[in-house]
Amino acid sequence: MAEAVEKAISTGEHLLVQAGTGTGKSLAYLVPSLLYAVEMDEPVVVATATLALQAQLVDRDLPVLADAAEPLIGRRPRWATLKGRANYACLHRVRDGAPDDQGDLVPVDELSLGTLAADVMRARDWAEDQATSRGTGDRDRLDPGVSDRAWAHVSVSARECLGAQRCPYGKECFAELARVRANDADVVVTNHALLAINALEGVPVLPEHDIVVVDEGHELAARVTNVAAADLWPGVIDRAATRSRSYAGEGDSGELRMTGERLRQALGDVAPGRVDELPERLRQALVDLRDAARAVQSGFAGTPGQDREPDAEAARRAAKAMVDDIFSTAERLLGESEYDVVWVEERERGGRILKVAPLSVAGLLRERLFGETTVVATSATLELGGSFDAAAGSFGLIGEQAPKWRGLDVGSPFDYGRQAILYVARELPTPGRDGLRSEAVDALVELMSAAGGRTLGLFSSRRAAEEAAEAVRGRLPGQPVLCQGEDIVPTLVRKFTEDPATSLFGTLSLWQGVDVPGESCHLVVIDRLPFPRPDEPLSSARQRWVEKNGGNGFMTVAANHAALLMAQGAGRLIRRSTDRGVVAVLDPRLVTARYGSYLRASLPPMWFTTDRAVVSGALRRLNAGAAPAPAEH
Repeated sequence: MAEAVEKAISTGEHLLVQAGTGTGKSLAYLVPSLLYAVEMDEPVVVATATLALQAQLVDRDLPVLADAAEPLIGRRPRWATLKGRANYACLHRVRDGAPDDQGDLVPVDELSLGTLAADVMRARDWAEDQATSRGTGDRDRLDPGVSDRAWAHVSVSARECLGAQRCPYGKECFAELARVRANDADVVVTNHALLAINALEGVPVLPEHDIVVVDEGHELAARVTNVAAADLWPGVIDRAATRSRSYAGEGDSGELRMTGERLRQALGDVAPGRVDELPERLRQALVDLRDAARAVQSGFAGTPGQDREPDAEAARRAAKAMVDDIFSTAERLLGESEYDVVWVEERERGGRILKVAPLSVAGLLRERLFGETTVVATSATLELGGSFDAAAGSFGLIGEQAPKWRGLDVGSPFDYGRQAILYVARELPTPGRDGLRSEAVDALVELMSAAGGRTLGLFSSRRAAEEAAEAVRGRLPGQPVLCQGEDIVPTLVRKFTEDPATSLFGTLSLWQGVDVPGESCHLVVIDRLPFPRPDEPLSSARQRWVEKNGGNGFMTVAANHAALLMAQGAGRLIRRSTDRGVVAVLDPRLVTARYGSYLRASLPPMWFTTDRAVVSGALRRLNAGAAPAPAEH
């Protein structure tokens, strides 16, 4: 893999490389990247999707690599982490306060007592300690963390920032210091979102670079889609109107507030789900909102920024950023582009919200990322159904005049045929959308009983996970079952890891990123094939687009989605060369449906069976501490 990465860097041909868990892929791309950076005196950007991988790179892999490289290259390699400004504490907001609903800066000491105030105080004290100790001020280093609402009292967005020259604390600014470190680094570790902002929005938030490594590449398109999405809801309009009253006057800010109420009423007439054509009442509400926001924007001109006090300028920028977002989103929605998907979502709190996201980001990625830099994308799950085409298509690498690329599967150090069994419960009925069927619960209980707990249950819905947990607790009282929602995920995973008799059930966030090797996880159960819901706005719109252009929408969108999640979910089982166990799929369609072979081709090459008795016997032997009998190939 290292040789392939080196070749991609030297030739400029993009590389998509699948490397299984345990391959050592981070070192495989860091070594040639570091050699290039030192030779060319130019940084390589490494973008990841998860905080866990960022921490692994910065705290473990890069220090080890630096120790080995220093005597060979004559100096110690340098690296830095760089994230969006809102990920760092803002000392101006920490020390001078955050805007309240009227736009006035309120010192944190004046917040009403409660959990929010306590978290804000703790985050503020932590930020001051970071400033004193020359720490990074990075939110992800605050342990335990705080809610988004609390963090908003100690951070600012890029548009709210006063700028280092105007801010009284500019020389201490955590975000500015992070950029300084990044400009002097050989390897810059960042996230997919910041990479997207740098590439798609034309905002130079990263140092100049020619080489990008995208780790966890299967997540890239989804993360870029999130960056390119926007939303509108009446609550944020009301808040923006209140905060901008002192700049735009009662008349214009009052009109903006009224348009928020009109939007609320218009959304009440629209059923949750995809909106293919704006209803007239909703369209008119958006026209009124756009015009009102434009009128309020003109009120922000006033006194030049350099003549305002820093506190006043901070409050003004925060209010203006909210109004600018409202205006641009309303204008985008009214454009009704065929390349955007619009939908209404019902929230548990705050009522309905109007959302918009791009139908595809492939064109943007082709032009702005793959067209401007050499990209190495890697993951344990880039190859779906035995092909890289799905991943390449999501990156814009398929079609006329697409950039040159190469796909490479470097394999895995694990012997899946001997370490793991793939069991499909062929005899069960096809799962429904109304929770687990009794037959599936019976199979689950039998398998968990044989395994003695040690089960990670991956479910398609929160309801299914909760029903399964309740059923197993009643029938296997000696096996503790944790369920997502009962505590934060890291705590649940820690408890699952510490006690082999304990099992953990959950939904999407457990399908990826959970690393529990050894005796605590002998059985991974998948309740149903994870196709997107038929009414899910983005995937349904994408399926329709593919079909309109002559393709197979189900296979291109839904089957690829399911294949990726199946591969990620199955990948939770074998994490070390000594691991043994079973992946049990309680959905017979994996063997009975025509697309089943495509999904199975996306999974590791485990020994396959539909015989539950064979699987139960293997799990009992594992539970007893004896290795299962070698599988016949």
